[in-house]
Amino acid sequence: MARHGGGRGWYGKVIGAALGVTVLAAGAAVWTAQAGAVGGTSPKATASPRPGSAVKPVAVTIVHASDKGARGLNITIDDGPDPVWTPQVLDVLREYGVKATFCMVGTQAQAHPDLVKKVVAAGHRLCDHSVSHDTTMDKQSQAYQSQQILDAERMITEASGGVRPMYYRAPGGAFTPYSRKLAASRGMRPLGWNVDTKDFERPGTDAIVTTVERELPNGPTLLFHDAGGDRSQTVEALRLLLPRLKEQGHSFGFPVR
Repeated sequence: MARHGGGRGWYGKVIGAALGVTVLAAGAAVWTAQAGAVGGTSPKATASPRPGSAVKPVAVTIVHASDKGARGLNITIDDGPDPVWTPQVLDVLREYGVKATFCMVGTQAQAHPDLVKKVVAAGHRLCDHSVSHDTTMDKQSQAYQSQQILDAERMITEASGGVRPMYYRAPGGAFTPYSRKLAASRGMRPLGWNVDTKDFERPGTDAIVTTVERELPNGPTLLFHDAGGDRSQTVEALRLLLPRLKEQGHSFGFPVR
C-alpha cells in the first residue's frame, strides 16, 4: 500500500502499540513457532508453496519485474482480505483469467481465514503486508519490525491452512535493510510497485484507469486495494482495465522471486 495518511496505518494504531509492548518477550518464540509447517489442510493451490515445504531464502532486493517478461504485468492487491470487496475482486480476476498477488494484513487474514483460503484456491499468491499496516515501520526498532513481519507471516500461513506468503511488502513502502533481509530469509521476496493507482483516495473509476494508462511505462507492478474503505471504484477499474490491457498485448503474471 502506498504511504498515505501519515503515521500508522488505518488498521489499528492501538493494535500496533499493544503488540509492540510484548515484542521483546515474544521475539525468540516467534522464530521458533514459525520454523516448521503450520498444521491443517491446504486447498490445491497452483501458485504457492505447499505446507511442509522448506523455507528457502530469496533475494533481498525489492522486486518489480514480472515472470511473464517484457509485456508482463503484475496485479497486486493490498490491505485485505475484506469480506465485502475481496470476493468482488476475485470475481473480476476469475472473469478475465488473471492471477494476482494479494498483500494481506495479518489481522485481516486472521479475521477472515475463509477468504485467505479462497485466494489460494483460485491460484493467486500471498504476500505479507505486516500485522497492523504501520507506515512508519522504517522508523521503528528491529524488534518491532521483526514482530510485524513474522507475526503476519504466521497469521497468514495459519489462515491459509499452511500456505506461506511468497513476498513481503512494507506498508507504505517503508522498507529497511533489516526488514528486507529478514523477509528474504523467510522466503518472502521484498515487493515494490511501479504504478500507484491511488485507488485508496477514491478519485473515481475513470481517474484510476487514467492513472494506470499514464503510469504504465514506469514498470509492470500495479498497486490496487481491496480493503480500507469502499473499493467499488477499484472493482470497476479492474473490470475495465484487465480486458483493455490484454487487448494491448499484455499478459498477467507474478513478480519474479
